[in-house]
Amino acid sequence: MTKYKQESHARSLLKGISWRIVATSDTILVVLLVTCLTGNCSIDHAIKIGAAEFLIKFIIYYFHERLWQFVQRDGVVTSRKTLYKTISWRIVATTMTFFISGAILNAYDEIALYIAITELFTKFALYYLHERMWLKLPLGKIRNFFKKN
Repeated sequence: MTKYKQESHARSLLKGISWRIVATSDTILVVLLVTCLTGNCSIDHAIKIGAAEFLIKFIIYYFHERLWQFVQRDGVVTSRKTLYKTISWRIVATTMTFFISGAILNAYDEIALYIAITELFTKFALYYLHERMWLKLPLGKIRNFFKKN
């Protein structure tokens, strides 16, 4: 159980950037894996889907983070709350992955679905670990870093 005060907007933005780097790398690898296994291997599609997700999901991630500030207003972040936050994000993000993949691949078919389902599992673990790691970085450290400079 970790207790903290509300995150700053700067922390939410930096957390969003770090997550999108991890998540986009995973997306590119997942798209490559799925498209190659289905006989349509395409680095071009993988990069396009990853780039679209980076931009779109970064904005939505930020609002998701700010919304969870209200959920965690008591300042206590348990593993269970992190799990609930992970589940809520995966519902949003996996649905978006399906639609982004389908739009770029020009088909909302099995391939887009396989990409979304594969990502559901890989990113579930990655997101949970990312959240727990960010809890280790005390609030105020980022603010103090920028104030010193």
